[in-house]
Amino acid sequence: MTRRSPEIVVDLLLIAVAAVWGASFLSAKELTGEVGVAPAVAMRFIVAAAALGVICLIRRERMPRGRGLAIAALLGCSQAAVIGLETAGVHLTSATNAGLLISLALVFTPVLESIASRSWLPRSYFVAAVAAVVGVALLVSDGGLRAPAVGDALVIAAAVVRAFHVTASARLTRGRHDSTLAVVLVQLVVCAVTSSAVAGADLLVAVGRLTASGWANVLFLGLLCSVFAFVVQLWAVRRTSATRASILMGTEPVWALAVGVAIGGELVGLPGLAGAALIIAASYAGQAIERRHRRALAAAAESRRDGGPVLVSAPPP
Repeated sequence: MTRRSPEIVVDLLLIAVAAVWGASFLSAKELTGEVGVAPAVAMRFIVAAAALGVICLIRRERMPRGRGLAIAALLGCSQAAVIGLETAGVHLTSATNAGLLISLALVFTPVLESIASRSWLPRSYFVAAVAAVVGVALLVSDGGLRAPAVGDALVIAAAVVRAFHVTASARLTRGRHDSTLAVVLVQLVVCAVTSSAVAGADLLVAVGRLTASGWANVLFLGLLCSVFAFVVQLWAVRRTSATRASILMGTEPVWALAVGVAIGGELVGLPGLAGAALIIAASYAGQAIERRHRRALAAAAESRRDGGPVLVSAPPP
């Protein structure tokens, strides 16, 4: 395996997360239309927690303790907030607006990570991030944008919390040796408990009248969009930066569009195709800029530790 192979594996898995999350917009929209927002979120997390619990039991994963358990529970609360706000927002607004607004996490995450690490990214990265947001705007323009409503505000809030969650996941779990599966299980249990409490008695009513397509949506959201996606996200941010993870997962609107065209029968014009191309190009450009910046800082730190002159500078803006 070449030195670049591990990075390629991380990239591909993060793109797979973006794909299932892109498909989740249509699935969540259908499920909330059938049972409501709170029961939909609760059923998603109950299925996810049960499935991952079985996997951890079979693998005899050691559960985190002490500080590790507290960190996992805290990240569970932030993850529950992200999914809850996003699901409520998608239920109340259009899929096009939701796809645009959730991508604002692309801008929020590098800002938060730069503040946390006290190492500001090059200006060229923010140019790439803005280009990605412009691409999303082009992507959704065929559906027509409207003035922000309650649902739009909820999706914006989800984007802000997602940026905090990704940044916190990277900083709080890096260097720890807790099992990734066990950490995610704690998060899912926290999400299941909190969302079930919010749903209350409506949860049992919703389960009793769920249709076959509704169960399919629950399983898709619980197994792929939660277990698979959360495990990969936490595993990946331990091996890369929160900014790079956010850039790759920022292709989520492209996958949402693909699902809408293939399953929902939506038509995409030239602006939408141009937006999709811009998002992909900006994502890879931002990834390259961030990687060069991170390696330059690491080389400079290594040079300082060796007592020699710092010969590696950060890439030009």
